[in-house]
Amino acid sequence: MAAVLIVEDDATVRGALVRALGQLPHAPSSAGTAMEGLRLVLDERPDVVLLDLSLPDLDGSALLSMIRAVSSVPVIVISARDDEKDIVALLDSGADDYLVKPFSSRQLEARIRAVLRRADVKAPSTPLVVGGLCIDTAGRSASLDGRPLVLSPKEFDLLAYLAEHLGQVVSKRTLAAEVWNQPYGGSDKTFDVHLHWLRRKLGETAERPRYLHRVRGVGVKLVDPGP
Repeated sequence: MAAVLIVEDDATVRGALVRALGQLPHAPSSAGTAMEGLRLVLDERPDVVLLDLSLPDLDGSALLSMIRAVSSVPVIVISARDDEKDIVALLDSGADDYLVKPFSSRQLEARIRAVLRRADVKAPSTPLVVGGLCIDTAGRSASLDGRPLVLSPKEFDLLAYLAEHLGQVVSKRTLAAEVWNQPYGGSDKTFDVHLHWLRRKLGETAERPRYLHRVRGVGVKLVDPGP
């Protein structure tokens, strides 16, 4: 049983989700506005959040940013908006999954199980250290040679995943599934852009890599550059 917070402005949809989740069974709670949803995230500490985008007081994307500033709770966006650019942007901004309305209760339950399964992979109790890199997966912070790195949520996720698989070549398909939650492969452009910006923040380039090394036709790996 999981504590599921539903942030949805439509009372009919909200009630249907509460009933469906209660029968699965989960322990649902709900909010009809963004600010009430944020309060419940802080007060109730749910296991997962279902977030609609069309909220009366604030767009759901803005609420997602506010949630990510205070919590690592898994967030599944539920919306009728199906534009691929919007979906990718929200996943890059910290959403764990995106479900387009209408959807069945079985599909919703499968998505909830998937994000909770990923969340159950416990973060290491000590930071990951690779050369001058220090990555605190629990606190979602990273530093390079003692200086804090300012990373987007997906840049951090990409760096942390590669650090957890130090020295291993990880394919784009695996990263699409594990970092972008796109099990059938994501956009090469999305991956390339994030890798480019992550390299810049690590003070390296594709031509002169230190930490991030690409293996043509295979994937990318994180290595200790040594002294």
